[in-house]
Amino acid sequence: MDGFSVLVDPTRRAIADLLRRGESDVGGLVRELELPQPLVSKHLRILREAGAVEAEVTGKRRVYRLSDCPFPDVLAWMLPYAERWRASFDRLSTVLQEEDR
Repeated sequence: MDGFSVLVDPTRRAIADLLRRGESDVGGLVRELELPQPLVSKHLRILREAGAVEAEVTGKRRVYRLSDCPFPDVLAWMLPYAERWRASFDRLSTVLQEEDR
């Protein structure tokens, strides 16, 4: 499943956002999202199979973390837009600096 298909679901986006802040076990995600554990586990499996999330067994817990590059196809698609925005902001900054002189 590609990154766009993974991110289309709001629950998976919410899980990715939580894991972006730090690793968590299923119980922590269930508490944060206020969703049933089977549903959170289902979405974690999808994220794991897509390579967006990694899991490590620590004692009796499975701890999840966001992969180093969780959505490479989304990033590759987004970069040209970010570069365009950056260039626009650079031009705006130059104009504003010239007006301050």
